[in-house]
Amino acid sequence: MATLEAQAAERVIEACVRTESVRKCVFTSSLLACVWRQNYPHDRRCPTIIDESCWSDESFCRDNKLWFALGKTAAEKAAWRAARGRDLKLVTICPALVTGPGFRRRNSTASIAYLKGARAMLADGLLATANVETVAEAHVHAYEAMGDNTAGGRYICYDHVVKRPEEFAELERQLGLPGGATAARGSDDDRPARFELCKRKLSRLMSSRRRCTYDTYYSVAFD
Repeated sequence: MATLEAQAAERVIEACVRTESVRKCVFTSSLLACVWRQNYPHDRRCPTIIDESCWSDESFCRDNKLWFALGKTAAEKAAWRAARGRDLKLVTICPALVTGPGFRRRNSTASIAYLKGARAMLADGLLATANVETVAEAHVHAYEAMGDNTAGGRYICYDHVVKRPEEFAELERQLGLPGGATAARGSDDDRPARFELCKRKLSRLMSSRRRCTYDTYYSVAFD
């Protein structure tokens, strides 16, 4: 599956490059392309930051049968390789588990695949969700910002980090998965998470675009 996803990503980029009217591409990846590694450097005094510079280890994903994460990682890397040195601006958005009214129910296969290894993510502070409207807004802002070269690279996108087993249990319930999430952390439930997700880059982009929209609206409205 990972090979097929990588090939599909390459073909999308090639199609963009060959289409004269397309010079910008916002590619949807996944937060799972950032979080799975075997050996993170870790300081017990503070959590390790996971941001856009982090990539999931494909060998680790393969060894642990994290196929969804492996496919997303391989596809995004393939997209970047295909775009390198070409006349195409590329940005990738890496959303967490996408949620929204009825969204999980209509997209349960992808959601269930995303949650493979979720208990480990919960324990490490890496299980997060992103509302579908936030994800859409991130894509729009990134695309618009590419026009004036203020957007580039990767962007992690999430709204909420799931920290309590009860929240995870609710996700399982909504997806119709077997219960048992309350045992995810066991006796270490109160220990601090080893990692901390960081979306500062996306937050800066979206706040700057909102300011631009506000300024443009009022300059037009009162001219």
